[in-house]
Amino acid sequence: MNIKDETIKADRKLVVITGASSGFGQACAERFAAEGWLVVAAARREERLVTLQQKLGESNCIISALDVSNSDSINRFTEFVFSHAKRVDVLVNNAGLALGILPAHQAELSDWQTMIETNIIGLTKMTRAFLPHMVDSKNGHVINLGSIAGSYPYPGANVYGATKAFVEQFSLNLRADLGGTGIRVTNIEPGLAETEFSQVRFHGDQQKASKLYQDLEPLVAADIAESIYWCASLPQHVNINRLEIMPTCQSFAPLAIAK
Repeated sequence: MNIKDETIKADRKLVVITGASSGFGQACAERFAAEGWLVVAAARREERLVTLQQKLGESNCIISALDVSNSDSINRFTEFVFSHAKRVDVLVNNAGLALGILPAHQAELSDWQTMIETNIIGLTKMTRAFLPHMVDSKNGHVINLGSIAGSYPYPGANVYGATKAFVEQFSLNLRADLGGTGIRVTNIEPGLAETEFSQVRFHGDQQKASKLYQDLEPLVAADIAESIYWCASLPQHVNINRLEIMPTCQSFAPLAIAK
């Protein structure tokens, strides 16, 4: 961890962002830092976090290696943050992934397991780690990264879509549990967005990933970061429960009928 204690103790709003080494997470770090927030950027790829910190400045960005699928990693990270910070104003649960696009009977079971461990178990553990502190301080906002795949099924989404449906329902149930605490919860549900997401999904096949966005104008990471910042910056009495975002080029498909 590359940090100066006096930096994190500064009296500034603080946002914790998981999966901050690329895509939505990196764009969120840049967006919040631009507004004077202190950013705690966490991800597995620490070398990328170093680059992000150099871009934003050590006084604006604190970095930490974090694997949300590893309980020990989460515990170390949480203890570190709260050994220095008075509070966390916003937790952006961005770490997540899709793996594979094969139909369920051909999909790799290991891909399913990785998505469940990251998108569901990792997200819930991160939330549970920070939530008691937020409730005690009567301050906080949990922002989860869902997907339109959690609402609209499509071929090959099988377990990925199911994990995002969990994120949607988990977010709504958090709202029910947290009524009266002052803690806000938001589920952000992006549609087609061009980041490293598809490259990861296609196991590093850049050509296949690029073809998906060919001749289209998809969402980009900055679009989602702007939406997340907007939700976080609204007055405390305003809670955006869920925000579904699609590029204009994307719409709804007809129901499939097999003949």
